Amino acid sequence: MADTVIEADPGHEGSGHHGADHDGHEHHENLAHHFDSYEQQFDAGKLGIWLFLVTEVLFFGGLFCAYALYRNLRPEVFAGCSEFLNTKLGAINTGVLLFSSLTMAWGVRCAQLRQHKMLVGMLASTLSCASIFLGVKAIEYSHKWSMGLLPAGLYSYDPSHPHHTDSPNYLAYICAPFAIALIVVVAWLIVAKVKGDDFKVRVLMPLTVVFACFFVGVQLGTILESGEEHAAGDEHHVAAAHDGDHAEHEAHDGDGEHIVVDQPDTPVADKSELTGLEVLARDKSNLGARDSLEALATQEKVAEGTVLRGDQQPDHSPTEQRETDTPKQAGIFFSIYYCMTGVHAIHILAGMGVLIWLLVRAVRADFNENYFGPVDYVGLYWHLVDLIWIYLFPLLYLIG
Repeated sequence: MADTVIEADPGHEGSGHHGADHDGHEHHENLAHHFDSYEQQFDAGKLGIWLFLVTEVLFFGGLFCAYALYRNLRPEVFAGCSEFLNTKLGAINTGVLLFSSLTMAWGVRCAQLRQHKMLVGMLASTLSCASIFLGVKAIEYSHKWSMGLLPAGLYSYDPSHPHHTDSPNYLAYICAPFAIALIVVVAWLIVAKVKGDDFKVRVLMPLTVVFACFFVGVQLGTILESGEEHAAGDEHHVAAAHDGDHAEHEAHDGDGEHIVVDQPDTPVADKSELTGLEVLARDKSNLGARDSLEALATQEKVAEGTVLRGDQQPDHSPTEQRETDTPKQAGIFFSIYYCMTGVHAIHILAGMGVLIWLLVRAVRADFNENYFGPVDYVGLYWHLVDLIWIYLFPLLYLIG
């Protein structure tokens, strides 16, 4: 009987030990009941996030294919319309996103080392970079919308009147949700401090900085956008002054003998008509006006009896086939631009939502060397979002 008890005790102890493990397994908040170990849980989650990222690559791949197709069909339209994009704003956003990838990767390491305060700081830094990115993008979008640089069907840009005075304040509409969120977070923070809720205070303080950074991005974008406009205006003024000096020099040069210093590309007859066409032709995307100038130059040479070379023979094809419908073609470019950058901005917003969830859990000190999967998974998603922008920036802003 004693032997039976002794034999039963080890079995009981083993069963009790297994039961304790089982109970610990069931009641552990970070290990799901259908996984046997943290390693198995992490590998399963890693596989799932990679499958999700593959679908994201396929989704954006379709957009890149549309870009390549339309650019191959109308390279001159894409080259002209890209002049409306501010490369400084795009470069700033590129740097901001690259820095956010650094802080996100650093955050994963902090989660593994149980550096909870540093993890909160890294997540808040990543969120702040995302807010700055969206603030700069708000300036880009509102500026183009006010000029009528809209998708196909809504495109209404007029080179003679680039800024519509009757256009609504698009920037106020974009900033309104972030302003409301900032006010709510600040009010909630004040209430939490009054009540002495330390947990909420530690969560809401970094979120206050995050939403305030959106307006930092707006201010930064405003400075860069206004500087670009002044530079363009100065360049236009210098070009106009140079044209005037050239015309005056040609009119007064020579003593009894007509000397042509620089033969103009366009005929000088019918000044009123040419002036209007030249103004329109300065817009590189307005290929119809440029074709009209070339046609008038050819007619002038034919009228003067000038023998034209083979490559200078006038084109008698119907004008409907030669002229480019600028609103339609430029609208296609901006349709692709808003689609690609807009979908990317939506992914930024989605990533911010998940990062806020991680921030709350980091304040709660949920992550450790055994359980850091959620931070790593969101980090992979964030790196993909940054990588997509690395392709968008040169394709839309630099290749002209």
